[in-house]
Amino acid sequence: MTAGAGRAGKDKVLWRIVRITALVGVLTACAAAPPRPRLVVLLSIDQMRADYVDRFRQDWTGGLERLASDGARFSRAAYPYLNTVTCVGHSTMSTGTLPYHHGMVLNGWWDRDAGRQVTCTGDPDERLVPYLAGAAAAGEGNSLRRLERPTFADELRSQLATPTHVVGLSLKARSAMTLAGRRADVVAWLDDAAGWVTSSAYGTTPAPFLARFFEANPIAADRGRTWTPMLPEAAYLFPDDGVGERPPAGWTRTFPHPLADGAATSAADFEDRWTASPWSDEYLERAAEQAVEQLNLGRGPGTDFLGIGFSALDYVGHAFGPRSQEVQDTLARLDRTLGRFFALLDRRVGRDQYVVALTSDHGVAPLPEQQVEAGLDAGRIDLKGLAARVEDVLAGGLGAGRHVAALLYTDLYFTSGTLASIDARPGLMEKVLETIASWPGIAAAYPGRDLRTPAAHLDPDRRPAALSYFPGRSGDVVIVPKIYWIATGNGTTHGTAAAYDQRIPVILMGPSFRRGEYLGAASPADIVPTLAHVTGVTMAQTDGRVLTEALLIPEP
Repeated sequence: MTAGAGRAGKDKVLWRIVRITALVGVLTACAAAPPRPRLVVLLSIDQMRADYVDRFRQDWTGGLERLASDGARFSRAAYPYLNTVTCVGHSTMSTGTLPYHHGMVLNGWWDRDAGRQVTCTGDPDERLVPYLAGAAAAGEGNSLRRLERPTFADELRSQLATPTHVVGLSLKARSAMTLAGRRADVVAWLDDAAGWVTSSAYGTTPAPFLARFFEANPIAADRGRTWTPMLPEAAYLFPDDGVGERPPAGWTRTFPHPLADGAATSAADFEDRWTASPWSDEYLERAAEQAVEQLNLGRGPGTDFLGIGFSALDYVGHAFGPRSQEVQDTLARLDRTLGRFFALLDRRVGRDQYVVALTSDHGVAPLPEQQVEAGLDAGRIDLKGLAARVEDVLAGGLGAGRHVAALLYTDLYFTSGTLASIDARPGLMEKVLETIASWPGIAAAYPGRDLRTPAAHLDPDRRPAALSYFPGRSGDVVIVPKIYWIATGNGTTHGTAAAYDQRIPVILMGPSFRRGEYLGAASPADIVPTLAHVTGVTMAQTDGRVLTEALLIPEP
């Protein structure tokens, strides 16, 4: 054998080894790659601050603890925009885009063409469809016609070749609908007048299995229940009588909280108490169980989607504030509720066959009275007085008449033609802005048109406002409150760029994700790109990113 022939033989052997090694690598990667999930569950806990996870985790043994221990937790996640309210947050988490793209700028805004305030999902061309026999549904219906971007659930259903079910449940229309998108099989929420409803946008008849559940389980059956503390007394971190608390009518600032005081409690007062109690979360979970079982979610050939917006914490937090026994108890009970739900999914779908994303639509401010007690600058913004003061300023420059159409927390709207009149009088807009900025509790005020500049080109103070700004819907003047100042006369609220409003949990759990705590930048807008990646769905546009660091097999 010649030397050349020997080298050639060795080269063939080496080449075979390389090919075999590469093939083994490919097979190993394929074996390790998790399959496409059979069910995607998107959970929103309304008003859940990020710091609640560490603050109250010692109370948890069920579903919240499982998410915190087995999930990929992005503990620095936050919304980057100003208007941190329910409709905006749910639209962001379900589309992967920010309000300056998806267009849902507030829960409700001033419609300049109609000359009235509209809700984000309101639609006079649709009607409510009650689930309960004999229930009357009056007033305008609901749709997502104002949502300018598709949801993940929409794209999941339209792109996958195999059949897919989509379900959205919440106490609130703006939560259930935005989670489920436009093409859902089942959407349900609780209407003040008609009880459980859906919209004609989803069909003319409600889902029969859910109608049977609501009929067989009326919420009025809970009238005799009383909310008492679940945890040992020593477990609660805060007093049971916090200054500034404003509970629903019929409740005091301390436990126990009866859902009704016999026949004397009206149906409306009972429902207010029920929604602000852990029983409403438990009821919603039971409805979700029905959807899983009756639609066989996660057991078909496609990838199904279930979105649940748990709302009790929002009602509780508004009334009692974040430093309350009621908030701590609500989360402890929700932990147990989610534990039962995950156990059902383990049995029905398979522990390694579904993925869960948990987040929140916004956080919440501390009660200002408690901040004042601590020696901090805090208070309640008098929006009515501020609007009147702006009217006075404009009357001095433009003459008598109505010039302010509405002041909706961060957004001030002028009446038709007023902005052009202001522009025709040099210095008048500057005077309006100075008046607003000098009002107690206001940090800054910006002309809305100035926020059309790309957000990346603005300073950090203006950027959150620009990311919330959508032309034609946002205010003519956008107002930024000072920290610890809120615009509500009772309890507390949210809706600002303060960290306590922006920072929320983002947790991903399931076979596609690597468990652990991640400290990099993240937001709820990242959830959709990440879910799209693990399900093979393409989103046309997102402002978020794929959270590659949490993927079990990261992209190269």
